[in-house]
Amino acid sequence: MIVPDGPGAPGRTAKPGERLPGRAVDPVAADVRFAEGMIPHHRQALEMTAMVEARTTSAEIRTVAGNIALTQQPEIKAMSDWLTGLGRAVPGGHSAHAPGAYGMASLEELNRLRAARGEAFDRLFLELMIRHHQGAMKMAGEQLGAGRDLRMRLMAKDVYTGQGIEVARMRRLLG
Repeated sequence: MIVPDGPGAPGRTAKPGERLPGRAVDPVAADVRFAEGMIPHHRQALEMTAMVEARTTSAEIRTVAGNIALTQQPEIKAMSDWLTGLGRAVPGGHSAHAPGAYGMASLEELNRLRAARGEAFDRLFLELMIRHHQGAMKMAGEQLGAGRDLRMRLMAKDVYTGQGIEVARMRRLLG
């Protein structure tokens, strides 16, 4: 890559691994809010998917839950590493949002899900997870509207697209 120098001066070839000036954008509050909110949001989704194996008889529900776990665990790690790199604490648990905010399930809803089995579990799981994913898509949309950090913007695009596809699948399963 050719690196320009001052006006009228010749350019030079960048050295391997050299960071070029002006390429990085400092994170803004929206970037941090997205990571700090999405980590606990994903954790609740993982808590819900962990209930599936013992409570469903549906291979389709197992597949949905497996896909959610497969994507959200690495996203939690990536956002946690990003926050740590900024010197920020990684949120614990899944209590960053009030119940209902961004589709978060309340304790009562989680307890109803824990108690359900078979078709009743499947229906409640799908209803709660659709709402949960729609909340994540809202958070991702806010990030894309106000965030500036490239990594968090790419993460938000992945969340928005991937969870939109999963919502469509879950709606089909609901009938």
